[in-house]
Amino acid sequence: MRALCWEGVGKLAVRDVPEPRVRAEGDIIVKVRASSVCGSDLHLINGFLPAMRAGDILGHEFMGEVVETGPGVRRLRVGDRVVVGSVVACGGCWYCRTEQFSLCDNSNPQPVMPEKLWGHSPAGILGYSHAAGGYSGSHAEYIRVPFGDIGAFKVPDGVPDDAVVFASDAMPTGWMAADFCGLSGGEVVAVWGAGGVGQMAARAAQLLGAGRVIVIDRLPERLATAADRLGVETINYAETDVLEALREMTAGRGPDACIEAVGMEAHDVGPAYAYDKAKQSARLSTDRPTSVRQAIMACRKGGTVSIVGVYGGLVDKFPLGAAMNKALVLRMGQMHAQRYIPMLLDRLAAGEIDPGYLATHPMSLEEGVRGYEIFEKKQDACLRSVLHPAMA
Repeated sequence: MRALCWEGVGKLAVRDVPEPRVRAEGDIIVKVRASSVCGSDLHLINGFLPAMRAGDILGHEFMGEVVETGPGVRRLRVGDRVVVGSVVACGGCWYCRTEQFSLCDNSNPQPVMPEKLWGHSPAGILGYSHAAGGYSGSHAEYIRVPFGDIGAFKVPDGVPDDAVVFASDAMPTGWMAADFCGLSGGEVVAVWGAGGVGQMAARAAQLLGAGRVIVIDRLPERLATAADRLGVETINYAETDVLEALREMTAGRGPDACIEAVGMEAHDVGPAYAYDKAKQSARLSTDRPTSVRQAIMACRKGGTVSIVGVYGGLVDKFPLGAAMNKALVLRMGQMHAQRYIPMLLDRLAAGEIDPGYLATHPMSLEEGVRGYEIFEKKQDACLRSVLHPAMA
């Protein structure tokens, strides 16, 4: 079969690889119909997350058709159209039983590195390096999905592939980000990042009762899309001081909740960004915490900062004093896909959320290298490239 593989830092190639096989009784094999690129994949491609090996298949946000099931699979059948959560969860450990699926004890078969880095190993993630289990990803014609009854969900009739694909990752990540804010109604929520996750977080905040949502980015086309599609307010940080703008928009108080949906390769303007980028480029720091710093400084006293952008290691100049003395609540983590996906599928079917507009660049798997280039360089108003292995 054909797959998009990592060949070294900054290098991708589409090549022939062996087809996946059922290895355990709970496995399913899915024929991929749509697989979206994701900003967190860029961290792997650019070498900022460890444990990638030449030939690893990328991709973790996808949907497709079940073509084979292991003998222990009970809920799914061959022919089912499914969307699959990127986080692998066993369904039986304490974390899974308490719906903290991204912390699953049993789904990462290669836990040594994350245990050394973070103290404990979280769940495995499809297509996300050998630190996350070494699972092959979804930028391929077929993919093996462990614990298929737990992580794959039937797609409602009438929901297009290029909309439901985002229920795999961007939608549940965005929903969890807003859920972490503990909204009760009427709050002001600021969202850093107008990519797929940021826009889904903004929509989730609206549905959970936020009175105002403000989205922060530097790309005019992304900000315009967020304003037109979601009706949010926007700030272009390349043109406006974000902290001053948020104070003015909230009568000096600051947002009630701040969502960081950018991650370790955050962009900014000014000397602090130049410092962060130089340290990261020299591997003297693993992450650029620009957006996290702004969110903490902007948030009102007693507010919540929700972090769903991916971070892998250590950050510099973290404003711990501001977080402590403002009595902020910090919540963060990889998304608990299996907790949110069923509810999100219902909302998709009901028309409450329509993420299909994120799929700005549908293309074949063979065009995957170019798809990532367009996405990373933010060319042609790209929000997401979506790869279709069956596309001619």
